[in-house]
Amino acid sequence: MFTDSHCHLTYLELATQLPAVLQDMARARVDRALCICTTLEEFAAVHALAVQHDNIWATVGVHPDNEGVQEPGLQDLLTRGQLPKVIGIGETGLDYYRLGQRSVADMAWQRERFRTHIRAARQLAKPLVIHTRSASSDTLAILREEGETGGADCAGGVFHCFTETAEVARAALDMGFYISFSGILTFKNAHDIREVAAFVPMERLLIETDSPYLAPMPYRGKTNNPSYVPFVAACLAEIRHCPVEHIAQVTRDNFDALFKGVLA
Repeated sequence: MFTDSHCHLTYLELATQLPAVLQDMARARVDRALCICTTLEEFAAVHALAVQHDNIWATVGVHPDNEGVQEPGLQDLLTRGQLPKVIGIGETGLDYYRLGQRSVADMAWQRERFRTHIRAARQLAKPLVIHTRSASSDTLAILREEGETGGADCAGGVFHCFTETAEVARAALDMGFYISFSGILTFKNAHDIREVAAFVPMERLLIETDSPYLAPMPYRGKTNNPSYVPFVAACLAEIRHCPVEHIAQVTRDNFDALFKGVLA
């Protein structure tokens, strides 16, 4: 019934209790999940998990926050991106939140890494899974510069765990991207995010956990897992004034539409 479009099942908090996590998913009627890769070093584990389970898929990518890891070359992404059950490229994007003593100019390596992912996604015709934090202007600009403007030849993708402004959401939608909401949507102080969730077209909505992080209310502060994605759906249903079953079906259909042709 429910699809978790973004989770990290190979992270220690969940990997060490995977059988229980899968049982909890089944009980919560979460019958599909996309396991996200954040380093090339972890890709083998992410991919193996997807291959072993019919209802789990994988991506390949290196998170913008990850430093001191193997830097992804174009061929690294193309080779792994063609493997069975790999349906997206990312998690990729830009993150200027933890600059510390560095300037935005110092993050040129991050912007180049992002471009490499975009080029791989376009060559593979597989969607991008985009992370952006405190960097939305550059994220959108680079996507445009790389040709991701919504045309038929674009990779497209999803802005995951959306926490940006309504203006950023509209720009992403104009470029053909989907918008995914996480447990943050349920937080008491997330009024602006709920306003964004109210206007995103139904055919562009996705839901996720980003587990093991960002557990929704009433589990905030605890380890998150895909069985909690119905709480995100329920909040979205309340915002959109519709049954939760409708949100479950719409977001499931949207997941299929975004990854059309690669769900195998």
